Amino acid sequence: MSEFTHFDDKGNAYMVDVSEKDITKRTATAQGTISVSREVMDAVIGKKIKKGDVLTVAQVAGIMGTKMTSDLIPMCHPISLTNAKVTFEIDEESCAITAICTAVCEGKTGVEMEALTGASVALLTIYDMCKSIDKRMVISDVHLVEKTGGKSGHFTF
Repeated sequence: MSEFTHFDDKGNAYMVDVSEKDITKRTATAQGTISVSREVMDAVIGKKIKKGDVLTVAQVAGIMGTKMTSDLIPMCHPISLTNAKVTFEIDEESCAITAICTAVCEGKTGVEMEALTGASVALLTIYDMCKSIDKRMVISDVHLVEKTGGKSGHFTF
């Protein structure tokens, strides 16, 4: 077996077999940031975006993203999530919004990709809803913050 778990010795891609793994509670939290202009920040905070309440829509989109991860990432297993949550931290001074997504399941494989997808989709939704004001927004620093459960145990960034 190669050192990459999703490729065999001949370089063929495959989904990892998790049938022999134990069912455990698994959690993952990921986050990322979108930097926006002062005009965008004021419009988001003042709820003056024509498409609606940006953070509420982005929150729902992020949760939906967690549930669709296996449809987007080819080698991800479909997971029955028991919880998905998206929250935001707003730094008005630096005009930055951080999306934080936590995904939880009881299963045989982790939820890191679900948390990363949820945070990313939330940020992309903010971009989509605000691009009519300014297209120079920058999404950055999307990363896994913490994960628990499974064979590899607890991880903190």
